Amino acid sequence: MLRVAHCRVVWYVLLLPCVFALTVPQAPAQNVELKGKVQLARNGRQVRDASKVVVWLTPLGATPAPTPPPQQSSQIPKLVQKDKSFQPSLLVIPAGGLVEFPNQDPFFHNVFSLFDGKRFDLGLYESGTTQFVKFDKPGISFIFCNIHPQMSAVVIAVNTPYYAIANWRGEISIEDVVPGRYEMHVFHPSVSPDALHAAEREITVNAGDGFLGNFSLAESNLELAHKNKYGRDYDRPEPESPAYARP
Repeated sequence: MLRVAHCRVVWYVLLLPCVFALTVPQAPAQNVELKGKVQLARNGRQVRDASKVVVWLTPLGATPAPTPPPQQSSQIPKLVQKDKSFQPSLLVIPAGGLVEFPNQDPFFHNVFSLFDGKRFDLGLYESGTTQFVKFDKPGISFIFCNIHPQMSAVVIAVNTPYYAIANWRGEISIEDVVPGRYEMHVFHPSVSPDALHAAEREITVNAGDGFLGNFSLAESNLELAHKNKYGRDYDRPEPESPAYARP
């Protein structure tokens, strides 16, 4: 009897690690901070400021797609109209978020976007007033003023929390990325759509590997041509018009 009991104890000890492995859940893979660098060139020479390069990741296959956190009323970004320019000229927001367009110039503006992305026309509104636009779906919206052709900006609405805007050195950091497969998207307002499409690629994020990679973009010599909101060339400035003259 003693020998039988001893054998039972031995088998129990040998089986215990297997039972423990089956009953204790495995720890989830640790999320990753991805870092990379982009070089921006123009006419074959490196551009010093790469701060308008945007990179974002969309999940592929079985990779979970986390929902971006809802936008709080205190977090609504502003695209300020000042000195006949949009400040800042680039925003990245979660799809479904709002952007405020305050007019801080002493004359009228007419903000509109008729390209891909969010299509809207805010009409004429005067100094000291503001408007709001909801960017209800993912996309890239090119923003202009119907009065001042030199004004332009870009709003990128993304359906992912995994995005980053490069600093002036071209350094990129995307935090808390779940390991898995992703499509990497890239944008810069001065790079042609074909070049941006060529920069897209599928990546696999692994736990413990936070290197996104190094890549290069070439600015185009062609400026983004645009008409006014009626599809015509812009009128010449009229000095007596309240849209141009200071009160």
